[in-house]
Amino acid sequence: MSSENTLGTRLRRLREDRQLSIEELAEKSRCHGDQIRQIEQGALIPSLTPLIALSRALGVRLGTLLDDAPVDGPAIFRPEEASSVIRFSGKDPAATGSNLDFYAMAGGKKDRHMEPFLIHVKPRSGQTPPLSGHEGEEFLYVVSGAILVNYGKTSFTLEAGQSIYYDSIVPHDVQAAGDRNATILAVVYMPG
Repeated sequence: MSSENTLGTRLRRLREDRQLSIEELAEKSRCHGDQIRQIEQGALIPSLTPLIALSRALGVRLGTLLDDAPVDGPAIFRPEEASSVIRFSGKDPAATGSNLDFYAMAGGKKDRHMEPFLIHVKPRSGQTPPLSGHEGEEFLYVVSGAILVNYGKTSFTLEAGQSIYYDSIVPHDVQAAGDRNATILAVVYMPG
């Protein structure tokens, strides 16, 4: 089963466990009902912003939507064993592709407060999507290639070995700089 379908199944199960209709969850999360339907059907993986809003509305941490087998003890990430990739289709609910491939690095770590990801960032074709923000903080470290971070009204180009730490509430977007792939380590923190 693809990670997209796993996420959709998990979202539907959490929503139904709380006896919420799609419309009620849409109202609580301020996400569009059609977007929630598409996520549950496995047709869409949105950007982190709606997933964070949905997890908050359901009263769970983001990691609960991304993995559902928490274990005690440390989480070990080995890239060669990383089978679960999450391909976010971005901020456009009509998008069918993905320029961000997320590998959860703490999958299963029980009661975590940070969400670390290894992300392959592909060059984006077409227009830059609108910026969006969410609660919390993010730390990005460029492993290879270069990225462009649009943050509020400012843009930063970062190359391998460089990093940025910012408040996620400020609208932002991350993309590959130029026409080459990049790899970043991203750690997302959301207050409880």
